[in-house]
Amino acid sequence: MPLLLLDLDNTLLDRAGSFRAWGERFLDGIGAPATDIDWLVSIDADGLTDRWDVADAIRDRYGLLISSLDLVEELHDGVVVNSRLDPLVACALRIADDAGWVPVVVSNGSVRQQDAKIRRTGLDRYVADWVISEEAGVSKPNPRIFALAARRVRMPLRGAWVVGDSPEADIGGAAAVGLPSVWLHGLKDPEWAISTAPAPITIGNDALAAARSLDLA
Repeated sequence: MPLLLLDLDNTLLDRAGSFRAWGERFLDGIGAPATDIDWLVSIDADGLTDRWDVADAIRDRYGLLISSLDLVEELHDGVVVNSRLDPLVACALRIADDAGWVPVVVSNGSVRQQDAKIRRTGLDRYVADWVISEEAGVSKPNPRIFALAARRVRMPLRGAWVVGDSPEADIGGAAAVGLPSVWLHGLKDPEWAISTAPAPITIGNDALAAARSLDLA
């Protein structure tokens, strides 16, 4: 039974869509222009910007009296509440399970938010386990987090595949540990794979396409 190491945000769950949905409602609630959603998404940088920095930027731009602490809480909870498990992703995971693969989530981020998203969306019913960088004490692309995921389910890392959307964290991490990978490039430039990638399979951001790339469907 081979191991399938899966990224969470923008791989299994649409983190970008969840943040945008929260942001649109938030901006409407404070009376900000709807067009400011592009600024908010840019500041968020797909979750890579520290939440405190995002909160401070929002407070400064709109002169809000809400505390940074409360706004950070809003940023964390807003993404969780708006997270949904796409039925196609659930289908792809069932296909993988039926084919004998053991899916494990390997995610960078905070335990509070990532764990909540996995459980709230019902994703926990489709994966064997999950490893989150904050708890693990190590982040992708460090090979140690993939080894930890394998130990978590008591399986060898040899023969595993990595699936994710980040060229650096997922595909680069797979290369560092010597594993093959599937890159869900989404809106990212696929030319990166041609010139830079350590031979990943490049496909669109589609869970069933990923399953087909692994000869599961």
